[in-house]
Amino acid sequence: MRSATCQQSEPIRSLTVKFEGKYVIIMTDIARPPSLTQADEQEAVLAATVAARIFELRKSKGLSFDALAQKAGVAKGTLVQIEQQRGNPSISTLCRLAAALDVSVADLVAPTEATMRAVTLIGRDDARLLWAGPFGGTATLLAGTQGPDMLEIWNWVLMPGESFEATEHGAGTRELIHVTEGMLALTVDSATHLVAAGGSAIALTDRPHAYANPGKEPLRFTMIVHEPAAE
Repeated sequence: MRSATCQQSEPIRSLTVKFEGKYVIIMTDIARPPSLTQADEQEAVLAATVAARIFELRKSKGLSFDALAQKAGVAKGTLVQIEQQRGNPSISTLCRLAAALDVSVADLVAPTEATMRAVTLIGRDDARLLWAGPFGGTATLLAGTQGPDMLEIWNWVLMPGESFEATEHGAGTRELIHVTEGMLALTVDSATHLVAAGGSAIALTDRPHAYANPGKEPLRFTMIVHEPAAE
């Protein structure tokens, strides 16, 4: 008679209890690892895309880790972690690496082939979430041109009490900002300007600047960034 076999493909949780002087193992349920959320999957895709692009560009320019790290002003360890997909870089780090590699941020996070078409359509799933605040705020790159003469459009959400301090962009960089909800506190060169819903601002951001939500309601604004190619 052939003996029955049992194949177990998933771990099973068990509970050991004492019953009438004996220890009895009670099977409870199958222990399944937590599934990845959509945000986790998007983050993994972003990490893989950035890692591949930086590796490709670094090699094509004949740059070592040390050389690129020095040129971009980032730590070598940070660069190694990025290429090994052990973390997603901050917006500041992406900007520094893009400038050092003579490309745009869009080239790093959502590279597309150069096209001569009059219109290039970009779907919602192609937008890249590049910053998440402590209270639920987000910064999403909706679309961007290829560098080094860079044009980008961003969607920002800052919850009450959230802020973002940005690093200096390349010389001549300008941002066009339109607030759709809430109140924006825009700080450039240590001077803070309040922009209410329905208002807009044009800012030179080749200097220290920051965005903050000083109100009690969520802040939402759209931002267009133009960073000209370095001369």
